[in-house]
Amino acid sequence: MAVTDEAILKIKEMIISGELGPGEKLPPEKELSERLGLSRSSMREAVKALEVIRVLDVRRGDGTYVTSLEPRLLLEAMSFVVDLHDDDSILELFQVRRILEPAAAGLAVNKMTPEIVQGLREQIESVNDETDVEGLVAHDLRFHSAIVDAAGNSYLSTLIESLSSHTVRARIWRGLTQEHSVSRTLLEHRAIVDALERGDGELAQALTTVHISGVEQWLRQAAEASRGN
Repeated sequence: MAVTDEAILKIKEMIISGELGPGEKLPPEKELSERLGLSRSSMREAVKALEVIRVLDVRRGDGTYVTSLEPRLLLEAMSFVVDLHDDDSILELFQVRRILEPAAAGLAVNKMTPEIVQGLREQIESVNDETDVEGLVAHDLRFHSAIVDAAGNSYLSTLIESLSSHTVRARIWRGLTQEHSVSRTLLEHRAIVDALERGDGELAQALTTVHISGVEQWLRQAAEASRGN
């Protein structure tokens, strides 16, 4: 299990046990990291992740609080961490994406225009190391959607859009728990656009397959690690 995941689950245990209640303030970062036996950097990443899924409320200059939700709702909000690790249906969705999206890239290569290529490059350039994980995933969704739309098959576009909408949480979680997620994603996106611009359909398909497989492989490893604990 990733260190960040471990920190998240330990904070969850504090909430379940009643040690931390809805609306209560977390101990200072140093104290909490020492109590849980984790590094401050891991604790910081865990807090950031829990803020994204609305379990924690970080108030600048004040501290970090458990959100004021009913305990049942609070635990439901956190349950997706476990779901991502244990639910094989998420892996199956990525397997289908890995089949369909490269095919869409192969269709799109014959319909690339300078305007479409420029639009894809502008999307990539709008993201940088300061972009948060939600912003990165939003870019990822727009980028893939633009390529699928360029393929010109409305049925394929609708099908892939439906699949992608069910993989957002997994993509956010990978961005939160895996190092260099922004730079890796942008590097892979640039390579795909380069292949599309050159008209190299086979390479565009291969690069898209590798790109999607990266998330699938991370998710598979996370699931195996979780089940081993």
